[in-house]
Amino acid sequence: MTTDRLTTRVLLVDDQDLVRAGFRIILNSEPGIEVIGEATNGADAVRLAGELQPDVICMDVQMPGVDGLEATRQIVATPSIGAGVLILTTFDRDDYLFEALQAGASGFLLKNASAEELIDAVQVIARGDALLSPTVTRRVIAAVADSHGASSSASGDRVSTAAATAELTERESEVLGLLAAGLSNAEIAERLFVGEATVKTHVSKVFMKLGLRDRIQAVIFAYEHGIAVPGS
Repeated sequence: MTTDRLTTRVLLVDDQDLVRAGFRIILNSEPGIEVIGEATNGADAVRLAGELQPDVICMDVQMPGVDGLEATRQIVATPSIGAGVLILTTFDRDDYLFEALQAGASGFLLKNASAEELIDAVQVIARGDALLSPTVTRRVIAAVADSHGASSSASGDRVSTAAATAELTERESEVLGLLAAGLSNAEIAERLFVGEATVKTHVSKVFMKLGLRDRIQAVIFAYEHGIAVPGS
């Protein structure tokens, strides 16, 4: 979610009052961030997201009724809601991680993260970026490699890959590969000996040409199409 507002508006979704209270105190203490609403279940989260139009939604996974994953699917599928969803959970489980990413979440953070990490995650998603840490990247890569490794060398996949990436320049393809390795824009700039603003332009063009939403989709795309190879 990219916003021109001076204040990042946050919706908290968690069925535990103490958890919401803790997040609210942390986020409201940061200049430029305001918690504008709270929900205790996924159904209320979807409703409030439409009513309040937050920039970022901090979403728990396990809640009564509609859980956080289903709520995320509904929110992402609603064009009138432009919020980015940050999944916050106590469960460091791959099934939650991949379901959250497939549902359209922009980031995934454990509840034992520091206050600074929570604030940074909200700010990253408010800018319209995806929160994809190196640890998460490796797990996404491993899952995609396991799922698609057997078919990635097939002739049909090579043809589809060539067609999908035909519009990318050589430098844009290089940037896509570095995105898939989990590098930040600053790290890519250092690797390619260019300015960070130049990298941002390349990244935006990659997303636009390939119809990708964020870095998470870029990682998955690169490994599904054999543009990046695990261990390379």
